[in-house]
Amino acid sequence: MPTRFWIEQWAAWAPGIESQVQWRQWLAAPSFPISDGVAPLAEMPAMMRRRIEPLGRAALQTAYALQATETATAAIDSCPVVFASRWGELARSVGMLEQLALGQPLSPTAFSLSVHNAIGALYSIARHDRANYLAVSAGEHSAEAGFAEAQGLLADGATAVLLVYFDAPLPASFAQFSATATPGQQFLHAWACLLRPAGTASQAAKGQGLLNLQACRQALIAQGRAPELGADLKTLEFLIGDAATLNHGRWCWTRDAG
Repeated sequence: MPTRFWIEQWAAWAPGIESQVQWRQWLAAPSFPISDGVAPLAEMPAMMRRRIEPLGRAALQTAYALQATETATAAIDSCPVVFASRWGELARSVGMLEQLALGQPLSPTAFSLSVHNAIGALYSIARHDRANYLAVSAGEHSAEAGFAEAQGLLADGATAVLLVYFDAPLPASFAQFSATATPGQQFLHAWACLLRPAGTASQAAKGQGLLNLQACRQALIAQGRAPELGADLKTLEFLIGDAATLNHGRWCWTRDAG
């Protein structure tokens, strides 16, 4: 049975697009290319922070940004966490494969940080958090896969779920697999949401509309040209906007009135 939820807090980060206001403005009129930059990630101890690549820093920056209020911090300190990414730290993996091809030794640290759950693990270690952590990937539907996991956790009784989505441009050797038509439209970015189940007191007080994600019975055929935004950014646009529906392949998003 579908589980309805609402978004209590959200945050997103890309070079030069950091605040909620900046993201709303950019999503209303996307412009490319995006500048270069690295998330400061001042919340994480320096010894750990220096091991993390720009993609991981962006992902963790959005997770930490959700702890801006006491209520959100209390929820995140005890809730399950889902990290979702189509490609993850692929650039790091490709770099190691190139080293192998040249007969060079590999760094154990680089290998340990290349696996799909590495960024989530670092977040857990830094916060001394023993909550339930998951890392998911499902091609162009990776964002939906993350929310499907979150819905399952809410259905099992979780009072909140933190979901983090992150991705970066593919290495040149893998560029042919990108779903984005224009290379200039690929850029490092991450966003995070704190999900709450339907019926919570804070949802009623804030008058937030409820969201639902479920599998459509039939595949939906995309019409027209390729979207200007990637699939996960179209999802973010829907989550923080007021559109009633969003269809992506076999996935159907719906929003109830607030």
